[in-house]
Amino acid sequence: MRKLLIYLKDYKKESVIGPLFKLLEATFELIVPVIMAHIIDVGIRNRDIPYIWKMGAVLVLFGVLGLSCSLLAQYFAAKAAVGFGTELRHDLFRHIENLSYAEVDRAGSATLVVRMTSDVNQVQSGVNLVLRLFLRSPFIVVGALVMAFTINWKAALVFVVTVPLLALVIYAIMILTIPLYKKVQKELDGVMLATRENLSGVRVIRAFCTQQSERGNFEEKSNILMKMQMLTGRISALLNPVTYVIVNAGIIAVVWLGGIQVNVGGMTQGEVIALVNYMTQTLLALVALANLIITFTKALASAGRINEVFAMQPGITDGAAAIDAGGRADTAAGMSDAPKIEMKDVTFCYQGSKEPALEKITFSVKQGETIGIIGGTGSGKSTLVNLIPRFYDATEGSVYVNGVDVKSYKVETLRGKIGIVPQKAVLFHGTVRDNMRMGNETAGDGEILAALKTAQALEIIEQKPNGLDTVLSEGGKNLSGGQRQRLTIARALVRRPEVLILDDSASALDFTTDSRLRRAIAQEKGEMTVFIVSQRASSLLHADRIIVLDDGEMAGYGTHAELLETCEVYREICYSQLSGEEVQANA
Repeated sequence: MRKLLIYLKDYKKESVIGPLFKLLEATFELIVPVIMAHIIDVGIRNRDIPYIWKMGAVLVLFGVLGLSCSLLAQYFAAKAAVGFGTELRHDLFRHIENLSYAEVDRAGSATLVVRMTSDVNQVQSGVNLVLRLFLRSPFIVVGALVMAFTINWKAALVFVVTVPLLALVIYAIMILTIPLYKKVQKELDGVMLATRENLSGVRVIRAFCTQQSERGNFEEKSNILMKMQMLTGRISALLNPVTYVIVNAGIIAVVWLGGIQVNVGGMTQGEVIALVNYMTQTLLALVALANLIITFTKALASAGRINEVFAMQPGITDGAAAIDAGGRADTAAGMSDAPKIEMKDVTFCYQGSKEPALEKITFSVKQGETIGIIGGTGSGKSTLVNLIPRFYDATEGSVYVNGVDVKSYKVETLRGKIGIVPQKAVLFHGTVRDNMRMGNETAGDGEILAALKTAQALEIIEQKPNGLDTVLSEGGKNLSGGQRQRLTIARALVRRPEVLILDDSASALDFTTDSRLRRAIAQEKGEMTVFIVSQRASSLLHADRIIVLDDGEMAGYGTHAELLETCEVYREICYSQLSGEEVQANA
C-alpha cells in the first residue's frame, strides 16, 4: 500500500488538515464526559439551575465546534481520497497502455478491467477512511484511558483489560480476512471474464443455442464468488458483536466497581457516569476502527493486485538510439540503398509456447513494393506482420525498417511510419471523422474523403445523412462487417504511412470490391510499401513478391510465376482456389 502513497503527493495539505480536524473533534468529545460529571456533581446535586444552563451552553458550543471540525475533516479527506484515486487511475491506465501485447495477453483484459475499476475504488475508500479515522479512533481510545485514570485509577483498570482484549480480537479477524479478500477479488475476475465473453460473443452463443450452458457456467462462477463473500462476511461480521460483548462487559464492571467506590465515598455519581461515557466512547471508537480495518483490509488486498500490474514491465521499450520521426535509412544508418523492410533469421515464440510460431524467417523488401503473405491457418502470417511495428519482439534474429533495427527506434516514431489494419476491424464510439483522424489529427475533410474513396468506403458515407459527422456505435456495431473493414483501411490510409499492413482486412469483402480496393491502393500508393496478408490467392496474384508460410517456416518467396514452379505449398493453395486457366493466365 505504501508504494501507492506517492499519489497523495499533490494532496499533502489535505492529508494533514483532515486528520488534524478529526483530532480536534475527538478532543472536544473527550471533554464532554467531564462537563457532564460537573453538571451532575455540582448543578444537579446543589440544584444550581444557572450552572446547569451555563454548562449546557458549553456542551452545545462543543457540539457545534465538533460538528464543524468533523465536516471540515470529511471534506479534506474526501478531496484527498478522490484526488488520490484519480491520479492512481490515470497512472494505471497509462501503464497498461504501455504494456506490450505479451503482457496484456498474460494478464488478461478482464482482470485488468477489474483492477482499473473495482480495485482502485476499494483503495480510494480505504484512503478516505484512513484519513478520517486512523488518528481519531486510537486517540479516542488512548484519551479515554488517560481520562479514566485521572478520575479513578481503580475503576480505570477495567480499561487496561478491555482495550488490549479488543485490539487482539480486531487483529485476529484482520489476519483471517486479508487472504480471503484477495480470493474474493480473484473470483470477481472470473465473473468479469465470463460476463465479458458472453456479452462480446452473444451472437455466437445464440447461434449455437448454448444460452443454457453459458447461464449455468456463469451461475457456477457467481455462486463461488458468493460463497467466498459469505465466508468473508461471516468472519468480518463477528467483529461488531464480539467487541460489543467485551465493551458492555467492561461497562458492567465499571458500574459495579463505581458503585462500590460511591458507597465508600471514593467517587461521585458524576464520575461514574463519566467513566461509563468514556467506555461507550471507547466502544464507538473501536467499532469505527473495526470498520476502518475491514475497509483497509480490502484496500490492502486491492493495492497488492494493483501493484502486480505496476510490477509488469513493458516488454517493448524505446530504443537507446533516439531516431526522430524523419529518420530514414540514409540518415540513421548511412545506407541509402537499404531495404525498406528486412528480416534476418527471425524466430518468434509466444510466451508459454513450446513450439515457435515463426522460425528462421529471412527476406528483404524494397521501398514501394507490394508483398503478399499467404499460408494455411496458424502458419504465422499475422505474427509475421506484428513484428514489423514491434507489437511483439523477435525471440531470435532482427527486424529492420529503413535499414535500422526496430529495437533502436522510439516506439512512437516506428509506429508513426506504419499504418496497420488488423484482422478484426475495430472502430470507436464517435463520429466517422473522429475515427479517421486517429492516425492523423490534422487531416482535413478532403484527405479523409480521398482515403475513403481509395478504401471503397466513400459510398458508405454518402449514404448517411450526416456524412462524416455520422456517429458510430461502440465497435461500429451499426455497420456491417465489410463496411467496418473498409473504414479501418481508410483510417490507416489517412495517416499516409510509409508502410501499409493489411492483415487479412478484406475477408468480409466480395471479390469485386476486393479487386477494386487493390487496384485503388496500387494506383495511389506512390512510394508506400504494402504488405497484404490474405487467405485468397486471387488477392495476391499481382503482388511484386509473395511470402509463403507453412507451419511457421518460409516455404517460398518470389513472384507468382516463380512460386508456381518452385513452391509446392503455393501451387496447392492456388489450384485449390482457382481454375487452372486463372492460375496460368497470371503466371
